[in-house]
Amino acid sequence: MSVESPLMISVILVMLVFMSISIFFTGRYFKHLGFEVCYVRNFTDVDDKIIARSKELGEDPISLSRRFCEEFCQDMETLNCLPPSEQPKVSDHMPQIIDMIEKILNNGYAYIIDGDVYFDVKKFPEYGKLSSRNLEDNRAGERVAVDTRKKNPADFALWKSAKPGEPFWETPWGPGRPGWHIECSAMSATYLGYSFDIHGGGIDLVFPHHENEIAQSCAACKKSDISLWMHNGFVTIDSVKMSKSLGNFFTIRQVVDVYHPLALRYFLMGAHYRSPINYSHVQLESASDRVYYIYETLHECERFLNQQDRTVRKDNIPPDTLSIINKLHEVFLTSMSDDLHTPVVLAGLSDPLKSINDLLHTRKGKKQQFRIESLAALEKSIEDVLTVLGLKPSSYSEILEQLKEKALKRANITEDEVLKKIEGRDAARLQKEYAKSDAIRKDLANVGIALMDSPNGTTWRPSIPVPLQELLLAKSE
Repeated sequence: MSVESPLMISVILVMLVFMSISIFFTGRYFKHLGFEVCYVRNFTDVDDKIIARSKELGEDPISLSRRFCEEFCQDMETLNCLPPSEQPKVSDHMPQIIDMIEKILNNGYAYIIDGDVYFDVKKFPEYGKLSSRNLEDNRAGERVAVDTRKKNPADFALWKSAKPGEPFWETPWGPGRPGWHIECSAMSATYLGYSFDIHGGGIDLVFPHHENEIAQSCAACKKSDISLWMHNGFVTIDSVKMSKSLGNFFTIRQVVDVYHPLALRYFLMGAHYRSPINYSHVQLESASDRVYYIYETLHECERFLNQQDRTVRKDNIPPDTLSIINKLHEVFLTSMSDDLHTPVVLAGLSDPLKSINDLLHTRKGKKQQFRIESLAALEKSIEDVLTVLGLKPSSYSEILEQLKEKALKRANITEDEVLKKIEGRDAARLQKEYAKSDAIRKDLANVGIALMDSPNGTTWRPSIPVPLQELLLAKSE
């Protein structure tokens, strides 16, 4: 995407149920390009469903909301997401919300009925422009029952009058609480102004939520404008939208209990953010295997370079190596600037990684002129990309151990048990009991433990379990 000067990007992300995958790397990439980023992530902590849930639990709704907001922030930190510049909550911004509703009322775009305030959609001719829908397509009553008092079924609540047992705030038109849509407009205007660069959220928010945001923001301020809307696709399971109501819902913590957070992050980046991404153990195993390969390659490169005398390095880089580096740089900038096509960027890492392994392990590579210089340059080019994507770990050795621990947990086996099986296999090979040794290797491979033989002995590493490899192969045919 192209962004005009000055070098300042204003971003708001609506956090409701699902995280927006796009914001994982948007901020880092803009900062990489030299922009100053103001990133606002707002929380809905006053809502019909929250109030209903709090009644079931016998807990204060604001307290319940804050607890889950904190849990969400912990999950985002686990996934190595950058913290936002601002993180407003609805309950902390009632004066701003009430002020915006007053502006909308004064400008003639809303009406009051018994303490409720509704936006009159027929007063806003451009309603439906974002979603390319007609007014009649509005999903009235999706979150609450349709109110027959409204002038038009598509009119939406800016303010709801107080009900017994619910939190409320005082306003000129009576006590109550805000509707779902107005809070986002008020908070974005507070921190970013009425015009800003990017608004993000899930694809399910395009209509009516974001459509309503546009209408009420423009009604409050005619100069209101958002340059770009970024909507991420659904996370699906077997091509069905992941949803708590459907019973196919799981938490980030359940996933990272058995898969490393950076493997999950890599998996999410494996699909374009606007596309649906199908969750499956096969795909997560594949992502985990891939990040292990990346970090193992860079760890071996780092260890080799640390053993070399840096003072004797030269600036020369062979043309073949330079071509690989330049291609990665071009793919990275072109793909990221073209609506953040991360799958293409991830695929672009293959040639540089292969080149490192060739230089480290093949006869031809070991004899290459300026080998050390090539390795250092390739390592840096890959690490630069990983840093922008938020995939660069603080320590390769540590994350490799963590990935192994996760693999052992998925395989329901301990490392001591793996080492004993390796000993048993070594003994079988010495006795020329090859069928037995092959069976041990196969049993481990079936649960995602690959044995690696070398002149120095046998080691193990995580791998995609054989049954899942066969499933991947069948899908690719």
